[in-house]
Amino acid sequence: MKKTSQKILLVLSGLVFFTECNKENNTALLALRNEAKPQTANATIPKPDHIVVVIEENHAYEQIIGSDSARYINSLVKDPNTTTFIKSFAITYGSQVDYLDLYSGANQGAGGTGHPLNEPFTTPNLGRQLIDAGKSYSTFSQSLPSVGYNGDVSGSYVRIHNPAANWMGAGTNQIPATTNKLFTAFPTDYTKLPTVSFVIPNVDRDMHTGTISAGDIWLKRNMDNYIQWAKTNNSLFILTFDEDDGKHNNHIPTIFCGSMIKGGNDTTQVKHYNFLRTIEDMYGLPHAGNAAFVKPITDCWK
Repeated sequence: MKKTSQKILLVLSGLVFFTECNKENNTALLALRNEAKPQTANATIPKPDHIVVVIEENHAYEQIIGSDSARYINSLVKDPNTTTFIKSFAITYGSQVDYLDLYSGANQGAGGTGHPLNEPFTTPNLGRQLIDAGKSYSTFSQSLPSVGYNGDVSGSYVRIHNPAANWMGAGTNQIPATTNKLFTAFPTDYTKLPTVSFVIPNVDRDMHTGTISAGDIWLKRNMDNYIQWAKTNNSLFILTFDEDDGKHNNHIPTIFCGSMIKGGNDTTQVKHYNFLRTIEDMYGLPHAGNAAFVKPITDCWK
């Protein structure tokens, strides 16, 4: 009887402990749910005719801003039409998931590398939202071997840096394979650009495999003409990074440059979801994934 009583006592103690843990977990979950309410815009956001987003790789804010190796980027930082987000952070680590977060507000269950097993995805995403709203979207990838290419690697091109490739198809929320373009198709007549473009340098020019200097030079040679044009043509250039070097709390460089930018530093803490939300709000789009639960960027506009 004594052993039985001890067992009963242990079981009852375990149940009490389990119940208390559940109470704590439920309280924490409730707090998160209360915080994660859909956000509404509280300021006027401009509507650019064109947005070009360039995504670089694996470097922290502290490694780029102020660095002699990134002279062109730092010249943009000093431009009166540029806002630098000094508290910009990536979501997590693993290139692919950060690109997916930026493009669709969620990682779609993918890993940091490797071809997602469940693609093509059917979830909401920026490209489909734009097309549904009568706008346009394209990705321009350096070293992509052919339009609509769905392979993982070709030379210096890697698919994990091309998030929209995961939605190519004709099904729910999917986008035409023709939106997956070679960088050589990036127009020199910028009025012919899609409403929103993602530009993906190859791994030798996005600072992943190549140097900061190589990436900086590529950016100047290939994007400066558009950037200068954007400053007088109601258009916007966004430069950001997927993640940092793993040593700076995922603090990454992000700048906006364009005709509607008032310039200087923006001290608001922002992540990839905020950038997606901002682009969606510019064109009156729905909010994909976690973009619904963050605020748009409102302080950098003229």
